[in-house]
Amino acid sequence: MPMIHLYHCVSARSFRPLWMLEELQLPYSLHMLPFPPRLKARSFLELNPLGTVPLLVQGDVRMTESAAICQYLAAAHPDAGLDVRPVDPAYGAYLNWLHLGEATLTFPQTLVLRYGRFEPRERQQPQVVEDYRRWFLARLRAVESALARSEYLCAERFTAADVSVGYALLLAEHLGLSPEFGERTLLYWHRLQQRPGYQRAMAAQIEAAEEQDVPTTPAPDTRP
Repeated sequence: MPMIHLYHCVSARSFRPLWMLEELQLPYSLHMLPFPPRLKARSFLELNPLGTVPLLVQGDVRMTESAAICQYLAAAHPDAGLDVRPVDPAYGAYLNWLHLGEATLTFPQTLVLRYGRFEPRERQQPQVVEDYRRWFLARLRAVESALARSEYLCAERFTAADVSVGYALLLAEHLGLSPEFGERTLLYWHRLQQRPGYQRAMAAQIEAAEEQDVPTTPAPDTRP
């Protein structure tokens, strides 16, 4: 298989595929970028006109959607057990959680980030921040409910869906929202953080950033 190249900013959405790579223990090359790359690494636009991370390149494969990359990596390496196959009764739930992590849980937090941190003070919107903070916490109740039945979200085991939702919880922690997690969600988040793959991914991004002379400030903590 061709080498995997992952373009990444510290603790941005691209942490999802980085975490997956470490869970799968695959060889990869990690290319660190300052945040936001569309402004601070203009040459990156030649590789990804969106100017966003992640960008995963493997031979002719080029992907920019973090949840889709998780699905791709899990399906490409089924023996690792992070995938759920279409014949499994949990397949529908797996796909739903995998994409809910980005589309439902990360989306509102991006508005909190933009209008609470990333925009200059005169363009910040406190009402937008409060509305979408509440939006996120309301939808997080689905996670709390699911965890009443199992330690993980689907298939009664850790899957790529947990990576997808787990990143949304990481982002929420950067936003100071973790004290508002439900009890089961908080315990789940602590379990995810104890995984060796998660810990290796956290260490790998900092080590690579230092080696490549890129700031180690997590993307969600960036100020204008």
